[in-house]
Amino acid sequence: MYPLDSLRKLIEGIFEEQGLITATLSQLRKKEGQTFTKVQVKPVLLKNKLHYQFAYHQNNKVTHDNLIPDEAAERMKQLFEETFRQGMICTPEADYQILISKKYKVSILTKTPSKQEADLSHNRKKRYVLEDGKPIPFLIELGIMSDEGKVHARKYDKFKQINRFLEMVEDVLPNLPQGRPITIVDFGCGKSYLTFALYHYLAVQQRRKLQVVGLDLKADVIEHCSQIGKNLGYTGLKFLVGDIAEYNELEQVDMVVTLHACDTATDAALEKAVRWGASVILSVPCCQHELFAQMEANVMNPLLSHGILKERFAALATDAIRAKLLDIMGYRTQLLEFIDMEHTPKNILIRAVKGNAGDTDQLWNEYTAYRDFLHVNPYLERACADRLPVGAAK
Repeated sequence: MYPLDSLRKLIEGIFEEQGLITATLSQLRKKEGQTFTKVQVKPVLLKNKLHYQFAYHQNNKVTHDNLIPDEAAERMKQLFEETFRQGMICTPEADYQILISKKYKVSILTKTPSKQEADLSHNRKKRYVLEDGKPIPFLIELGIMSDEGKVHARKYDKFKQINRFLEMVEDVLPNLPQGRPITIVDFGCGKSYLTFALYHYLAVQQRRKLQVVGLDLKADVIEHCSQIGKNLGYTGLKFLVGDIAEYNELEQVDMVVTLHACDTATDAALEKAVRWGASVILSVPCCQHELFAQMEANVMNPLLSHGILKERFAALATDAIRAKLLDIMGYRTQLLEFIDMEHTPKNILIRAVKGNAGDTDQLWNEYTAYRDFLHVNPYLERACADRLPVGAAK
């Protein structure tokens, strides 16, 4: 651990040498009063002069601020000192993972550089985690990319969706255990586009040791994915036929991924993740029917009396319940917009990382007031009753 001054010197040196490729600052020190949740920084040329663009993310909105180098260095130091507790700074020489404790002690982990030199053009082509034009074995094997590394036109939406998912994973890298292999389970992996992407990103690009398990009920799909894994030489990746609720082969899992597990199958996966003490949870729910049949609130009859509105509200209400329960059980949860892999309408991804989301009693009171107003008895609350304050549903 280092004093905060070590981080200041690192930032000043990077900007003096014009070595910044990209930086991401995340994990708010305090949520109250903040108008953004993440900041990304990159160099740009404006009127032939070097500037650094700060992109401030809040929900689905992004605002920008372009600063000259000296101002940019001061702004980044200020953000680390006052607003954020972690970050990733990428330069041609190294990647620097920044972790700041509550007492302002700094951990700076130096890693092999993962980014190429920035293209200093304000309107440059979007830089993806996985690059178009560079052959990537799993994308070639899945038919998304040609042998020469060109993404097929008909598959470009899928390519962008995979990169969107990996951007979300990139943000939570500091939350995964360091110094040991990590274990990941993908419940309902299906055709496993994201499972292969996750393995490639962590094992190949980030050079992490890991084991990944993909679980699905369809035996033919699992057989197909297993063969692709063998073709790619992904020795740390295996696929199994099985049900989420009945899977008990592992005692500890670091990351749980669940995409489009239907109705309460999502809750079964979240329960597994909580009981494993997973550091990271990434979940895209679908077809949330449970609350649709339970909800009763006379004051909301103008909404609930219309089937299509009730269905949409039930989905949002369900995900709000899941997020709040995860917060109560020791996670910090975000709901993010995510486009799924089968080109269905836009969906919501629940991203949760281990950490204190606030006063547990206050969170529980907020949750129970919301639950009781809707007159619902959620599966996840019943399943995790022993992990919740007294008074949880049985």
